[in-house]
Amino acid sequence: MQRQYRIRKNGQFQYVFRKGKGLGCREMSLTYVRAGRMQVGFSVSKKVGNAVTRNRVKRRLRECFRLQMSTLKNGFYVFAARPAAAEASYAQLEKAMNGLLRRHNLYRDA
Repeated sequence: MQRQYRIRKNGQFQYVFRKGKGLGCREMSLTYVRAGRMQVGFSVSKKVGNAVTRNRVKRRLRECFRLQMSTLKNGFYVFAARPAAAEASYAQLEKAMNGLLRRHNLYRDA
């Protein structure tokens, strides 16, 4: 995923958590704020596992989101992984992400 689409600063994460609407499922939660451009951030705490596990979860989440980017509305997205994400396969994470995006009604109209 290109750098221009990433949320990196703590202040940006705090803005999304403070102003956004959130939903969750077993593997992750999604917080969303409407905006003029698209940016996404991923939060994976130490509760998920060691550094190798956390990085694997982040890579999988980034790839799931990258494939969906062209079909989504603009805004700031923050995905926070939960401990169940460590044992989940890529397909399970993709299904969970699609479900959260659908529940938030974030897909563009066809």
